[in-house]
Amino acid sequence: MTDPAILGRLAATIEARKSADPAASYVARLLHEGEDKILRKVAEEAVEILLASKNGDKQYIARETADLWFHCLVLLAHHGLGPEDVLEELRRREGISGINEKALRKAGYG
Repeated sequence: MTDPAILGRLAATIEARKSADPAASYVARLLHEGEDKILRKVAEEAVEILLASKNGDKQYIARETADLWFHCLVLLAHHGLGPEDVLEELRRREGISGINEKALRKAGYG
């Protein structure tokens, strides 16, 4: 198993880059350009994963998933969230049927 703390370290780096010069930092530039730019990058990376999956190249799928996760971390940082917020939500859902969990959300309990 690889180091699961990588998400926390990456989130900390993204947080630190919030105040960086947009001309010198990709993260700072994305955050400076705003939510629409970040959302376009998330959508672009999601499409690239679909294409990678259709291609069947496992390394390509892993690379594109890494790109999507990175851009999702930038989006989380934009909203003042981090990977721990997502992990807490996953913990909350653990052991609950996906069908039941979705029904609870629709009913306003999730």
